[in-house]
Amino acid sequence: MSTTAVRPATDERLALDTVPKLLWHRAHEHPARIVFRHKELGIWNPITWATYLARTEAFALGLGTLGVEPGDRVAVHSENRPEWVYADVAIEACRAIVVGIYPTNPAAEVRYLLQNSGAKVLVAEDQEQVDKALEVFDECPDLERIVVIDPKGMRSYSHPALVSYDEIEARGRELAEADPDAFHRLVADTRAEDVAVLVYTSGTTGPPKGAMLTQQNGLVGTRAFAEGIGIRDDEQTVSYLPLCHLAERVWTLYAPLTYGVVANFAESIDSVQQDIYEIAPTFFGAVPRIAEKMQSGVEIRLMDSAWIKRKNYELWMRVGRKLARERLERRGHLSAPSRVLYALGNLFLYRALRERLGMKRVRHCLIGTAPVAPELMEYFHAIGIRMIQAYGQTECGGASHAHKGWDIRFDTVGVPFPAYECRLDPDTDEVLLRSEGNFAGYWNNPEATARTLVDGWLHTGDQGVIHDGEQLQIVGRIKDIIITAGGKNISPSEIENKLKFSPYVKEAVVIGEGRKYLTALIGIEFDNVAHWAERRGIPYTTYRDLSEREEVVELVSEWVQHVNDELARVENIRKFRLIPKELDHEDEELTATQKVKRSSIEKKFQELVETMYGSRPAPEAEAVR
Repeated sequence: MSTTAVRPATDERLALDTVPKLLWHRAHEHPARIVFRHKELGIWNPITWATYLARTEAFALGLGTLGVEPGDRVAVHSENRPEWVYADVAIEACRAIVVGIYPTNPAAEVRYLLQNSGAKVLVAEDQEQVDKALEVFDECPDLERIVVIDPKGMRSYSHPALVSYDEIEARGRELAEADPDAFHRLVADTRAEDVAVLVYTSGTTGPPKGAMLTQQNGLVGTRAFAEGIGIRDDEQTVSYLPLCHLAERVWTLYAPLTYGVVANFAESIDSVQQDIYEIAPTFFGAVPRIAEKMQSGVEIRLMDSAWIKRKNYELWMRVGRKLARERLERRGHLSAPSRVLYALGNLFLYRALRERLGMKRVRHCLIGTAPVAPELMEYFHAIGIRMIQAYGQTECGGASHAHKGWDIRFDTVGVPFPAYECRLDPDTDEVLLRSEGNFAGYWNNPEATARTLVDGWLHTGDQGVIHDGEQLQIVGRIKDIIITAGGKNISPSEIENKLKFSPYVKEAVVIGEGRKYLTALIGIEFDNVAHWAERRGIPYTTYRDLSEREEVVELVSEWVQHVNDELARVENIRKFRLIPKELDHEDEELTATQKVKRSSIEKKFQELVETMYGSRPAPEAEAVR
């Protein structure tokens, strides 16, 4: 698409305190500089700041023709793509509120989010998302129009609410030609205190709540994060986590605007690993599940390699782990003999492995949004990638803590950024945060807001320990702490993370509230276990059939025993059962962010749980060894 000329000249009177103002400034300062790349049909297409501004302007003015006014909610339901960002900033320029919807949300959850937010307009990516919206349209009284980004396959659709994204942009361009200053006036009217976005919580314990983030909240959080870890203006990122998740919003939307970072949109979720390899980002942010998948993928591929390759890998990984520990103890430095050893390891393994993972240029490898197994961090450090943890919540505007420099401890999430104050509740050890990044409250939920924001302090719901005055260790979610029949308090997250470090374990739910001992429900990593079974000639037909094979039960049992050997006796998993199906978002077993709904799992598989406590006969495929 051709772009309109950037106009008028940059306005130095604009305070850079909102996202639309930052876009206006960047596009006038560096109109020809690349801000995004979008992979389509295998080709990376560059997008400049001038194009970013022109398309945002067109869509913002076009939204006005749909009656969008300040305070209205406009939902976006799409995979990551440039149109999401254009629409997002355009909505904010109208002083309306963005409501992100996960592309995996089923129709029932789309209905809830549209109803709860009172969205007036929905921007839907394609036929799949439009079908969900039309299914629930009559139950969403506030929803008036559905703007379709990609109308492929929808020629026969005639619903009066439907309008194409191209049509809205065309209307906007006509308005811009008639009134060249219209968009500038919109931008100038935006305010730091405007609520910019509703980010819905994952809903692990109840209906999702819409966290209201103002322009100030998002920008304070982003600047604290970027300055805290040392983000530069030449960073390259790959955008692949859902944009309705605040972490990806920070990396793809806020970071380019505040620091000039270039975001590269992956072609699809299935091609992410290849896209990362092609871009070789300098900044890589991951949730634990993604990092676990990368690590397990390497080890599974090694199963099919020659004996000498497997032995080479095992040798240099042992060396790498020792070097990683030395590097941390010496704050990033190695002794002369160790530097020689690392150079050899680079030659025989580490460099090739980093390149294979797309990490050959990475300066910042960040992991967070969920508890992280220390073993996982050690793995990446062993191959020469400085992985750091970050901690934060949607409600604090992003990340509040991260490891700084080489002051890295695998059992902590680092130190607070200068924009954040952190302390522990003296009675419960709950982590409390104070910052201008803290959210404005929950949408239409004053009771939950009052419980969460108290005297300016955000009550995170996480139990923590502070080491050496600054280093924060997260024990676990207070609501998830298990109190056994013997009165022992146990955080299940650390045990679950250790269990999931195996390439053969995808999910683990530790159980034991009010019980004499701990047990676990474990879900296998189907592809990896299937590969393992095929190499051994073990027949199977379905996920359930594979998980019930005695050999698979034994495989997992050996791993559980290995984990038990590293835990205190009271934390040992005495029995376990393999879950007979893959956990699924649509079955309400996982949230949109792939977090396990603990209470739902325990309830759904109650019979399996009771067999581990003697209340019911054990199944034929006994999972205890």
